[in-house]
Amino acid sequence: MKVGIIQQTCTADIESNRQKLAGNIRTAAQQGAQLVVLQELHNSLYFCQTENVDFCNLAEPIPGPSTQFYGALAAELGIVLVTSLYERRAPGLYHNTAVVFEADGSIAGKYRKMHIPDDPAYYEKFYFTPGDLGFHPIQTSVGLLGVQVCWDQWYPEGARLMALAGAELLIYPTAIGYESSDTPQEQERQREAWITVQRGHAVANGIPVIAVNRTGHEPDPSGQTNGIQFWGSSFIAGPQGEILYRAPIDEEDIAVIDIDMQRSENVRRWWPFLRDRRIECFNDLTTRFRDTH
Repeated sequence: MKVGIIQQTCTADIESNRQKLAGNIRTAAQQGAQLVVLQELHNSLYFCQTENVDFCNLAEPIPGPSTQFYGALAAELGIVLVTSLYERRAPGLYHNTAVVFEADGSIAGKYRKMHIPDDPAYYEKFYFTPGDLGFHPIQTSVGLLGVQVCWDQWYPEGARLMALAGAELLIYPTAIGYESSDTPQEQERQREAWITVQRGHAVANGIPVIAVNRTGHEPDPSGQTNGIQFWGSSFIAGPQGEILYRAPIDEEDIAVIDIDMQRSENVRRWWPFLRDRRIECFNDLTTRFRDTH
């Protein structure tokens, strides 16, 4: 299967961002992409650097204007499209939601981000209610897609649950970058950790992983920090964690990569991790912490 990934910068102009994305999506489709994956919250700047109720005005219902826009684009190009939207579910109730469109433009399914961070410059708990749809892959014409969002990518449990439900790919729209006060060595450690943990999900579950990140600098509206330098590095890893493609750190990028969807079957035969899991011993995974004293 040919998979397109789009790594780009964003501005405060939502319509400009959408039109830019539309052009890039068309480029990926023209290069043969059957599945195209976008970065997290691609319609706008990453507004979670500060806590400001006015940014809640960016949220919209699903279905809504953005689903109409991206659905029409998916239908025009005949592709499966993974998007990342700020969902207004009800007054004062919002989610960080990935919406997947089928090649006919219909909504194949959605996933609401489960793990919500609350760190300096990533004040997402202020804006997003934790997801309540669980870890269920979305059925599409190109396969069963295990879609999660950004902070979810650090948790092996979500990846495993998607795999156990039959996901053929793990997909993570992302917005993550450097803190300017960290040393270059620390910044590099963080970026490599981000890549490594997701390659681990590919290995542990025997399926490919697609992670699409933002790039470019976005200032802190409050001026209290130097903003976020998103580290790009969008990548696709195969079922043994092998890097099939890795985008630049600080450049926009459109790439279409061939993924051998039959390879997972062989890898799981060589490394039958699902066969050998001691499921009768895993009850403690549902506890917050296992106190031993």
